Amino acid sequence: MMGTTETSRVKGRYRPFCCSVKGHVKLLRLGVTVTSMAFFIIAKAPEPYIVVTGFEVTVVSFFIILYVFRLDRLMNWLFWPLLDIINSLVTTLFMVIISVLALLPETTTLTILGGVFGLLTVVCCLADSALIYRKLLFNPGGPYQKKT
Repeated sequence: MMGTTETSRVKGRYRPFCCSVKGHVKLLRLGVTVTSMAFFIIAKAPEPYIVVTGFEVTVVSFFIILYVFRLDRLMNWLFWPLLDIINSLVTTLFMVIISVLALLPETTTLTILGGVFGLLTVVCCLADSALIYRKLLFNPGGPYQKKT
């Protein structure tokens, strides 16, 4: 009878989510969004800025918890990469709007910093979308894969 370590070697190497590139990008996205929200709160920016960034912090935290505890493997009735990429694209849209609105009028320095960190969130969302895109493909190896 095989032990746990032999079974895991046979199935392949398990890499924890926090040690993967996707995990680092998600954690960076969370950190930048929290920073943007903190600047908006301290600057007493309009409420939609705080609400959108707060909602994004909540959703990204949900996805991080989902992937860390591997709940996406337990709840396989949902196609999580599709939900994740839709979230990234919607977040990109909202954060571009919020960041541009924060940068346009004559505002305080802290609101401008919140807008700049919001634009950094957009960059992180696009990187996250690019990393998730491979899971959306039915043939992730690409059409030019050599056959043996």
